[in-house]
Amino acid sequence: MKLTPLQQRFVLHWGEMGSRWGVNRTIGQIHALLFLSDKPLNAEEITEALSVARSNVSTSLKELQSFDLVRVVHVMGDRRDHFEAEQDTWEIFKRVVAERRRREIDPTLSMLRNALLETAETSEDTKTQTKLRELHDFLDDGTRWLDEVERLSPETLMKIMKMGSRIQNVIRGGKTDSNKKTA
Repeated sequence: MKLTPLQQRFVLHWGEMGSRWGVNRTIGQIHALLFLSDKPLNAEEITEALSVARSNVSTSLKELQSFDLVRVVHVMGDRRDHFEAEQDTWEIFKRVVAERRRREIDPTLSMLRNALLETAETSEDTKTQTKLRELHDFLDDGTRWLDEVERLSPETLMKIMKMGSRIQNVIRGGKTDSNKKTA
């Protein structure tokens, strides 16, 4: 697969962003390549297109499959596994958020919950307990909000996003920023 300059630019950028998101660069590049591809690709095609080691491609594909961002598909007449990426932007977003939550937020909530339960009867370190309770409550409220957002249809989510700052006006009861300043 020969990449166009625009495709190369996106693949390189997505790889760089992947390293900022806590996955290696190759994982991001493979995801970008499969996202842009018009057809499922096998590991050799990915290796050739990105000029990376075959072992790195295999490891990266397994990681992408664990995120549920890439799936194995079979091509008639070819015994090799081929891979394709999820194409729906909302699905990609939801899966990434779910994985980040599973790996980062849920363990933190669990630790905070346990630590607060263990120290509930002691009066030691009340400042720390207060800060940990605030952090726990924030993360707990945030995950409940994410659960609600996840139940919304993509169409509804797009409408909410496009409303932008107008949502603030609804919450404020129709007051605009200029009304707020003079009130």
